Amino acid sequence: MRYFIGLCMVLLLQGCDSDTKKEDFDGAMLLKEKCAVCHNLKMPPDTYEDEKAPPMMAVVFHLKDFMKIHNEQDNIEKFIPFIQDYVMDPSKEKSYCDEESLKTYGVMPSQKGNVSQDELKAIAAYMVTFYDQQVYLKEMQAKSAFDALPKGEQLARKSGCFNCHAIEKDKVGPSFRHIAKNGTEKVIDVIQNGSQGKWEKFNKRMMPAYNKKFSKEELNILKEWIDSLGKIELPKVWKVKNDI
Repeated sequence: MRYFIGLCMVLLLQGCDSDTKKEDFDGAMLLKEKCAVCHNLKMPPDTYEDEKAPPMMAVVFHLKDFMKIHNEQDNIEKFIPFIQDYVMDPSKEKSYCDEESLKTYGVMPSQKGNVSQDELKAIAAYMVTFYDQQVYLKEMQAKSAFDALPKGEQLARKSGCFNCHAIEKDKVGPSFRHIAKNGTEKVIDVIQNGSQGKWEKFNKRMMPAYNKKFSKEELNILKEWIDSLGKIELPKVWKVKNDI
């Protein structure tokens, strides 16, 4: 009898585990699987002339604005239920789209049979978190600041040069200003063939050869930028900000 009761308990617990696993959905993966056919999921999105549907970032930002989504409770009470309902039973009356958008894209087709309510819950929870206006604003500000940098510095930062070098201060390798003041004639050679025996102070920390990482044009861009650092005196505030 005890064996029978124990067996029942095991089967019952296994059933609970199975139900839990069924509800453990990956919103990011489902968004790609179920929505990327029509919606551009990038943030910021790419633009195409033959878009089937508005970019997902635009959809979420628009809904958050019109539904006045401010906190997690709003997500649970407003955003997620709306997505669950609208995707299954879309209509012009339910839509928050303006007339122009409806003319351009039309009302989306019902996704009954293509996605479940539990999957939509996971998708909506991911959407409302990933497409965040404040995060987007910070990313755009960072991109604008990066785009304003000299081409050589952009290339150096993208290529990881700042892991070992800084503008003003020596790190693992000499600062770019140090290199510039000592002449940039050997810069391209050092990048392509490594720094062994070329920087007396840094002989114990040698830079590896990057002979395939940069094109000839990129090497010249780096050289010209480093060379320019030896010709200008940078403001103290700029020095502190960029060398921390």
